[in-house]
Amino acid sequence: MITLQLFARYRELLDTDHELIPWDSDLLSVGDLRDRLVSRGGAWAVLGEPRVMCARNQEMCALSTTLADGDEIAFFPPVTGG
Repeated sequence: MITLQLFARYRELLDTDHELIPWDSDLLSVGDLRDRLVSRGGAWAVLGEPRVMCARNQEMCALSTTLADGDEIAFFPPVTGG
C-alpha cells in the first residue's frame, strides 16, 4: 500500500489530503505514481506540472526515486517566498 499525501493547492484542487493506493509492482518510481495519478484526468492533471515537488517517507526526493510497498509519497506545489 502506498500512502499518498497532498498539500497546499493540490489538496484544495483535488478536494482530498490523502489516499491509500494499492501496491502495484509496475510503479517503479515516484514519477510512475505521478503519471498514473495524472492519467485519471480532470483536476488530477495539476500533478503534471513540471516543477511539482515530492517527498518519499518525509524526505524530499526526485521523481526518479524508487518506490517500495509501504512508502508514503507527498506531492506539493513549488514554494515561493515573499
